[in-house]
Amino acid sequence: MDNSTVVLVVAALAAAVLVVAVVLLVRLVRARRSLRDAGLPTGPRWVFWGAVLYLVLPTDLLPDPVYLDDIGVLLLALRSMRAATRPLPEKPGDF
Repeated sequence: MDNSTVVLVVAALAAAVLVVAVVLLVRLVRARRSLRDAGLPTGPRWVFWGAVLYLVLPTDLLPDPVYLDDIGVLLLALRSMRAATRPLPEKPGDF
């Protein structure tokens, strides 16, 4: 493989990971909006805004062309929003 092929493959992978990150961001925003419209708890507000800022700001654990850490943060935010909608157990030990 020559250098131009390697650059194209790396660029395509970076673009694919960016698309996944943007799709997760859209899912996060839609989930928060749907929960709020339904009157359900959306979890701590800082989780949502922290995940959005982590995606947008250039200071990350990994450099910005690598969006794997951003995807992880968005998935954790979606998971915490889902956990906020679960009903609490009525008795200790109930799940």
